[in-house]
Amino acid sequence: MEAENENKVHIRSEALQLFMQYGTRSVSMDDIAAAVGSSKKTIYQYYTDKDHLVAEAIEVALIENCTQCKKFHRLSENAIQEGFLAIDQTSELFRNMNPVLMNDLKKYHPKAYKRFVEYKSEFIYDIIVNNIKRGIEEGLYREDLNIDIIAQFRVGSIDILFMPEFYGRVKEGLFRVQLEIFYFFLYGMATPKGQKLIEKYKKHKPKNSSDAKD
Repeated sequence: MEAENENKVHIRSEALQLFMQYGTRSVSMDDIAAAVGSSKKTIYQYYTDKDHLVAEAIEVALIENCTQCKKFHRLSENAIQEGFLAIDQTSELFRNMNPVLMNDLKKYHPKAYKRFVEYKSEFIYDIIVNNIKRGIEEGLYREDLNIDIIAQFRVGSIDILFMPEFYGRVKEGLFRVQLEIFYFFLYGMATPKGQKLIEKYKKHKPKNSSDAKD
C-alpha cells in the first residue's frame, strides 16, 4: 500500500490541533494555511473544503484511538490496568481540548459528528463491555453488575463532558472531569481486591503502553 502524501498528513495533523484547541468554527482555512506554512491553494489540492478536512481529521483520530485501545487490552496485566492505560491517553488528549469542538461538529460537520457517535456507541461500547467481563473473570469487578446498563451509562457519560450547561458550571477542565468520572465508575464496579489495585495504580500509574513495543 502506497504511503500517504506527507503534505496531506501534515495539513491534517496541524488542522486537528487547531480544531482541538479552538473548535472548528473559529478556525479558518487561512488559519490552517498559516499553521502549515503554505497557501490555501496547497491545502485545496488535498481537501475540497474545510468540512472534508474536518471529516478526515476526526476519522484518523478515531482510528488512532481504536489502535491504542486494542493495544492497551493486549498489553495490560488486568482489566483495571487496561482502564488506567486508556484513561491516561485520554487525559493527554483532553488537556488541550476545547469542549466546544463537539458542539461545532454537531452543528456544522454532521458527517464527522455521525462518525464520532457511531464510534462511541459501537467500538467504545464493546471495549467497555469486554473490560467489564474481563474484570469479573479476574475477580476485580463485582459479579452482580448489569453489564449492558453499566456500559451504556459509561458511554453516555462522555456526552456530559461536552454539554455547555455542564462544562460552563465546572471550574476544572475536561482533563480532571473525565478522570473523576473514570474513578467513579471504577470504584462502583470494583471488588475489595479491585479497589486495592485501583489505589495502587493511582499512586503509581502504569506506564503508558503507547510507547511500548508490540
